[in-house]
Amino acid sequence: MKTSIILGVLTLALSTIFTLTTKAQETITKATTTGSGIRLSIGPDATLPVGSLHDGYNWSIGGSIQADFPVIKDQLFVTVNAGYSNYFAKDSNLPGVDNKDLQLIPVKAGLKYFPVHNFYLQGEAGASFIANKSDIGADKSAAFVYAPQVGYLISLGGKNYLDAGVRFESNTKFVTNGNTNNFFGLRVAYAFGL
Repeated sequence: MKTSIILGVLTLALSTIFTLTTKAQETITKATTTGSGIRLSIGPDATLPVGSLHDGYNWSIGGSIQADFPVIKDQLFVTVNAGYSNYFAKDSNLPGVDNKDLQLIPVKAGLKYFPVHNFYLQGEAGASFIANKSDIGADKSAAFVYAPQVGYLISLGGKNYLDAGVRFESNTKFVTNGNTNNFFGLRVAYAFGL
């Protein structure tokens, strides 16, 4: 039930973004008019763990910086993304057990494709480094990560945008006999062309 509530909230958030940016067709201008220049974005990330990760952690907050390099003008970009996320541990019901927050530093690269005006599909892969490995009892320092995402660029004028995206992200196991670690994330970033 919690997963369906989470999906509903994320769907509502994305629908709201699309609704707020709807304009008359004759006044629409391409959001990707940054030409052949690089676009940088920086902003907060919030995530909701699902599956086995949800058993130990409630949610996370963090931030990321991303660079978009044009490959095919106005349509296809190569992305490079780095960030930080702190997953807040659930309280333990066992006496003397103090669960520790999980701190991840994801570094990813991928592609961002604009099939229609302002709407994009993005896929990234990379590594997620565990900043507090000994605190959480992990036996690995990094995990493979992949993240498909959908999003929308909201023009703020000139080469400035609000980049809003919803993603599913999955990390491989942090411990040898553990489970994959999955979550849904929301990123709202300020983007600007160079």
